[in-house]
Amino acid sequence: MVITARALNRSTLHRQLLLERAPLGVTEAVRRVVCLQAQHPGSPYVALWNRVAGFDPARLDGAVSGFELVRSTLMRLTLHLVHAEDYRAFREGMEPTLRGSRLHDPRFTKAGFTAADADALLPGLLEYAGSARTGAELRGHIEEGRGGPVEAVVWRMVRQYAPLWHVPTGPPWSFGTAQSFVTAGELPALRDPEASAAGLAVLIRRYLEGFGPASVPDMAQFTTAPRGLVREAVASLEGGLDRLEGADGTVLYDVPGAVRPDEDVSAPPRLLAMWDSVLLAYADRSRVIPPAYRKQVIRVNGDTLPTLLVDGYVAGVWRPVDGGIEASAFHPLTAADWEGLAAEAASLGALLAARDPRVYGRYDHWWAKGIPAAETRVLPC
Repeated sequence: MVITARALNRSTLHRQLLLERAPLGVTEAVRRVVCLQAQHPGSPYVALWNRVAGFDPARLDGAVSGFELVRSTLMRLTLHLVHAEDYRAFREGMEPTLRGSRLHDPRFTKAGFTAADADALLPGLLEYAGSARTGAELRGHIEEGRGGPVEAVVWRMVRQYAPLWHVPTGPPWSFGTAQSFVTAGELPALRDPEASAAGLAVLIRRYLEGFGPASVPDMAQFTTAPRGLVREAVASLEGGLDRLEGADGTVLYDVPGAVRPDEDVSAPPRLLAMWDSVLLAYADRSRVIPPAYRKQVIRVNGDTLPTLLVDGYVAGVWRPVDGGIEASAFHPLTAADWEGLAAEAASLGALLAARDPRVYGRYDHWWAKGIPAAETRVLPC
């Protein structure tokens, strides 16, 4: 079966709850979309506002404080918010990638640490973090065990590798600038190839449920797992997967029975969060981002700006400013497009006003460097 590029776009939007806000609780919604990127503390709130009908940010506060949803370093070596029941399999699937990238990083070894050193200190560190500890306390614990100071890079690599959950330290969002950690509620197996292979297979299948159909390169991009391991995971699942063909002949996989909307289904306007998952979950990002706009959205250091989604595709960027949401369109939009974006801006403004009206203000320097907009409007909140 051949599936068109536009049909792939609609499939992504449907599974990511972006064709229509869903009447779901926050924990179920996160599970449906697999994960939420969470480097910026406000982004999971904006992401769920885009996806959940009647989204109440207090519900997300509660789910995080109760560790129903947990924040940890996972896919693409970045912070994600995932359902606590998904964490163990996801972390086991990411084990080879996290171990290789963190414990064999030249900066880590240059500081006098080896993977064996990390393995030796990890049991004591996890025991110490059985109750919430600040980052300073955990770094101090490492230093005490080593009998002297350790460089900041050592603590950074260890905390990103260790199965630790972030503890809420907000407001205005659940997580603030201060950092606190606790050992994961159910410890994943570490350095266990069989557990890692099984975990990656679970992660790949869940990825297809939330982002499919997708290719092996897409899966590798989403996870940052080596393509060889991804191919092995797909092979272990292949008897239970549908095989499709993209318009360019690319082999795509999907879960049987998954909904694939018709390419003509309408897509409402959305104001996507910074680092929204749909912008980063594919090797072929043209599924959502027109190639001409990619460099304007995904900057050289990895910052992925908050975007305007029009007819299912990125059409510009937005930021909060005094008086509303400044929307910069990369190409001319229709009056109906602007009307839809204005309604979204008014709703988003109400969410931000109660928390942080300038949620992404620290990234204004990208706008100072210039946005190639065909038109910019401030949409009142």
